[in-house]
Amino acid sequence: MTSNGKPKFAMYWAASCGGCEISVLNIHEKILDVDANFDVVFWPVAMDAKYKDVEAMEDGSILLTLFNGAIRNEENEHIAKLLRKKSQILVAFGSCANEGCMPALANLSPIDEIVKTAFSTISTDNPNHIQPQTSYQAPEGELKIPKLFPIVRTLDQVVDVDYYMPGCPPESHQIAAVIDLVIQVLQGKAELPPKGSVIGAGPSTVCDECTRKRGLKTIHEFKRIQHVQIDPEICLLEQGILCSGPATRSGCKALCPSANSPCIGCYGPAEGVLDYGARLLTAVASVIDSNDPNEIQHIIEGIPDPVGMFYRFNLAGSLLRASKPAWDTK
Repeated sequence: MTSNGKPKFAMYWAASCGGCEISVLNIHEKILDVDANFDVVFWPVAMDAKYKDVEAMEDGSILLTLFNGAIRNEENEHIAKLLRKKSQILVAFGSCANEGCMPALANLSPIDEIVKTAFSTISTDNPNHIQPQTSYQAPEGELKIPKLFPIVRTLDQVVDVDYYMPGCPPESHQIAAVIDLVIQVLQGKAELPPKGSVIGAGPSTVCDECTRKRGLKTIHEFKRIQHVQIDPEICLLEQGILCSGPATRSGCKALCPSANSPCIGCYGPAEGVLDYGARLLTAVASVIDSNDPNEIQHIIEGIPDPVGMFYRFNLAGSLLRASKPAWDTK
């Protein structure tokens, strides 16, 4: 508790795009409930806060921390461990913290190749061929930037996590529901779910939330969405559009399929799914109408980026985690 009697709240942004921060603000007037019930002591994107302020806090003095972003560099790891030490409840908030999300697609390449692409390719204006260094001696003193790790990791691959809240970003109505639950817990009107639970999401799949009709139709090819005249009532997968609904956890109210756009898997693996990509691949195989290996291969080749499709949000949290070249540089 702080001097005003409120429990402390923190939020941090590691390797991510910042969408999770925006989703919290999108709860609109509910943000006032956060202010009314918590003392926000650390939220770098929204307030002036220093790492030394957190370091000076007593261990366990922060009641609730929402940690969004994957672990890409030394700074991410340091703050993850620091906030774990200072927090009673640490929530992996959003897809990057839960599964690695888009940053983890970098796990397909060695780190030196990634840096070279960023600083030495034709799209980069770098005539002096400057490469990033972890330290630089400037006239004012030594400057340091965090060292990149060979692979991106999920939050729970670095520290112990109490709860998981998926989504890229989590839907605002789900965030509001979780905030209501925490406030009720503080008021003694409810209890927290068991440690390790997924919160702010559903127990089933996007397909169960989707109102489109599903039959036993099989397909002979996969099509890009811009090449299809979409039937608004029929399952997108059965129209040859690669939809991730069968493997993806519910909770978003099937927003994308309801807007004639395929689910891309941002809510992560459904309950009981060990490996998201393997589960989605099974669903895809179930609609392919062929027993001919050559024809099956031709149909699968209609998927332009299989790894990016099957592991778009989940590579770091999958059984694969990274390519061999990336692992070899670890």
